[in-house]
Formats: sequence, structure tokens, C-alpha cells
Amino acid sequence: MTRDSAPRVRGGDGAAAGAGPAGGLRVYGVSAAVEGQGTGRRGDPGAGHGGTVPGSPDVRLRDYVHGYVGFGPTMGLPAVQRVLPEVAVMLVLDFVARPSRLVTAEGGAARMPSLPVIGLHDRPVLVEHGGSPRGVAIGLTPPGAHALFGVAMSELANTYTSLADLLGGRAWCLVEQLSQLSHWQARFALLDRTLAQWLAGTNAPAATVLRAWRRLTESAGQLTIAGLSDELGCSRRYLEMRFGEQVGLPPKTAARILRFKGAARILTAAGGGSLSEIAGRCGYSDQAHLNRDFRALAGCTPTEFLLRRSSG
Repeated sequence: MTRDSAPRVRGGDGAAAGAGPAGGLRVYGVSAAVEGQGTGRRGDPGAGHGGTVPGSPDVRLRDYVHGYVGFGPTMGLPAVQRVLPEVAVMLVLDFVARPSRLVTAEGGAARMPSLPVIGLHDRPVLVEHGGSPRGVAIGLTPPGAHALFGVAMSELANTYTSLADLLGGRAWCLVEQLSQLSHWQARFALLDRTLAQWLAGTNAPAATVLRAWRRLTESAGQLTIAGLSDELGCSRRYLEMRFGEQVGLPPKTAARILRFKGAARILTAAGGGSLSEIAGRCGYSDQAHLNRDFRALAGCTPTEFLLRRSSG
């Protein structure tokens, strides 16, 4: 697939042609699930009617699950949203199925599958929302997603796939159970129990991949792949092969996304510093390489990214 081609849609919902309006840039509403913002471990019991509620998974799931985010109709998503690359495989469980579409670069659109599983992406994607969502998003580590789904993660990279196609009827059963609960505390606890049960009969992620993924995330993508291979005692080719199987993107691309996300966080923080300073802090050789990654992964320059974030 070329970088300018449309994202792939897998699942039983089919595709629909149509024009997609241009939209502004905003970080995907569920990205708090993988940003370490789950400080409200079990959420606000009364927050189920709007906004977002982050939650952290049980510590026993840490190799498999980044976190949870409950969301309601006042989350404030724009009609068309630019979804940026994440370092997690995202599961979006909307309690009331609403039609949404992926907008292609050529102005066409493909229907979003119900209960989308969003594999790792190496490019931004435009999503046209079909209404105010209410549900929960789950951020899985790529090795955790591989264990849960039992498919090569390269098959899910740059795709939107129906969770029901991967897990069958139990996906819809989980959504129904979650929707019947009135407190986020209870919903997050149900997710812990269900994911632990589903993962119990699966193969554990490869130790080499887990160590590599931890080291990349701990370093915010600033380790060289050659250095990482040496540290793990394996060849670069072996690491790339296992990443294709259990992560979905090459280790160099995963590191690039992690550096970009680190730079985006610093850029939007108060007193983050100049672009050249941010580039140095995030492991870029110079500001030009920072600009290049923002254009590739956010679809704009760092300055445009900051202006659009500031304007909402």
C-alpha cells in the first residue's frame, strides 16, 4: 500500500462511495487510553452521560492493555476528524451503533465497520462521524492484541476491522453487558475480568518482542534499532520479522511514531520550548526531521498542529 492510498476496511459492513468533507485536525478522542492518563483508576461513577473517563487496567494485564477510556455524547468530536497514528491497537465499543466513514484522500469514503479494531497506522486518517458516540475504548499493546486475536498484526496494520470478525458473537455480548451497567467503575472492572478470561487461553507474547516494545516505549522511540537488537541479543532481521507478526509495523516505524507522539506532547504543553529544542529532546537530528515526521504522521507542520490544537 502506498502512503497516499486509502486505509483498508475489513469486516462485514461493506463499503460505500461518497464525498467526504474536509475537516480540521484534532487528536482522536480516545487517545487518552494510551497516554498514561488513566489516573482515575475506576473513573467517575457519575460520568457516564458525557465527556471522557480514563481508567487503568488491572496490573496483571499490563503487558496486554494500555488503558480504557469511557466516552459520552458531550465528548465534542468534530464532524470530520483527523485520527493520528497511535502506539496501541484501539478497540472502540460504541453502545449505540452509529454510521461513520473513513474519508479517502481522493474525497471518497468507506463505511467504518461496527466495533472497529484500529490497527497500528503509519499515517493520519480522516474519519467522518455519524453522531455523538457513547461507549468505551480499549487501548491494547500490539503484543497483547496479537495474543488476543491470534492473527499476524501485519494483517491489521493500517486497517479498520470489525471486532466481531475477530472474536465472534462474544464481542457483541460484551458491548451489551457494558451498556447495561450504570457506573464506569463497574464497566472497567468488567473489562478487566473479560479480557483476563479471553487472554487466559492464549499464547503469551514472545519475550523478545515484549522486551523490545517496553524498551522502545520507555525511551520514547529514541533507541536505534541496531542498538536495540544488540541489547536484546538478536539480529535486526529477526526483530523485524517478530515485529511484523506481533506488532504490525517495523520497529523503525514504531520508534518514529513514539518520537512523534513525544514531540507532540511537549509541543502542546505550556513552556515546551522552541521547535529546535523539542527536536533535540525527542531524539531528532535537527528541526527539519521533526518537521518531516509531523507532515507524514499529522498531515501538517508542527506550527500548524499547535494552531489547530489551540483553536479546538
